[in-house]
Amino acid sequence: MTLGSQNPVYCALDTTALPEALAWARAIKPYVGGLKLGLEFFNANGPQGVRAVAEIGLPVFADLKLHDIPNTVAGGIRAVLPLGVSIVNVHASGGGAMMRAAADAAATAGANRPKVIGVTVLTSLDAADLYAIGISGAASDQVLRLAKLAHASGLDGVVCAAHEIQMLRKEFGPGFMLVVPGIRPAGAAVGDQKRVTTPKEGHALGADILVIGRPITESPDPAAAARAIRNELFPQAS
Repeated sequence: MTLGSQNPVYCALDTTALPEALAWARAIKPYVGGLKLGLEFFNANGPQGVRAVAEIGLPVFADLKLHDIPNTVAGGIRAVLPLGVSIVNVHASGGGAMMRAAADAAATAGANRPKVIGVTVLTSLDAADLYAIGISGAASDQVLRLAKLAHASGLDGVVCAAHEIQMLRKEFGPGFMLVVPGIRPAGAAVGDQKRVTTPKEGHALGADILVIGRPITESPDPAAAARAIRNELFPQAS
């Protein structure tokens, strides 16, 4: 069973306030499959904050997007291992040697190792943004290029947009984890995301994990928002 197979929704707890993150996590626990903690949270609360959220009892995705020389990234992965997270990510654009170092470092945890996934192209970027930083062609071309490198380097999967799921499933099959941010319920504000889809569409396309943050945490009732998304995906649960 892959992470997220029962409920693929991982809620992004994007806050610097640990009490707020814990309150959100406890409220939405019955309705989500996991929690995502990013740099905003980690920089404010450090390893102790991650441990506190992990104690809620849901899988935790440490969205740290490590990107440095191979030795430094390997050290970063080893530092995360004692925190009990289920997933950690690196930027695939860091190259094959860096990703292999990350995978090797995670493997030192044995059977309890976290999944290591590679960020391909941020869902806040489109073709025009990529061109501005020297990458020509469609965003999907760059996603496939980096996903192939991540796969060859021993990573467990990648972060991609929903529109790239079918392309990557065809290339790598069902065993390669696809984590999809930029998920917005119908009618929700898109914000700074450009390559987005709804939870139902992303799930139908075959995403392993759907990352949803602001539509839940900025709701007046986060538990109700999470429950509505869960019920959209699994009507029998309502």
